[in-house]
Amino acid sequence: MDEPKERWIGRDAGPIVRPYAVTRGRTRPRGLPLDLVTPVAATGRLPDDRTPLSSAQWRVLELCRRPSTPADLASELDLPLRVVEILLDDLREQYLVEELRPAAPAERPDPRILMRVLDELRRL
Repeated sequence: MDEPKERWIGRDAGPIVRPYAVTRGRTRPRGLPLDLVTPVAATGRLPDDRTPLSSAQWRVLELCRRPSTPADLASELDLPLRVVEILLDDLREQYLVEELRPAAPAERPDPRILMRVLDELRRL
């Protein structure tokens, strides 16, 4: 019996890989879903030996060395957003990536001070 051949779209496209194959059959994140524009970044921790990372997870982790949003990652990896959300969820469960929350209002500079700085810069 002949082995099944890989289906190819075009010479440059490579083989077709279904999204559920990338996510190991999962269709939803286990944890809280990430917002499309919430920045995520690698924590710098190394993955443990008990849970090996897939090549797609390694690529996401590599891109998260610099803060990036799930939408940007999906675009960069040419993967559906839901697939990227699931990959990020897996990495988040292993503490390999984290969400970067905006500063609390108390930590933000006073808008009046910013306006004064802007006015002074314009005078220069």
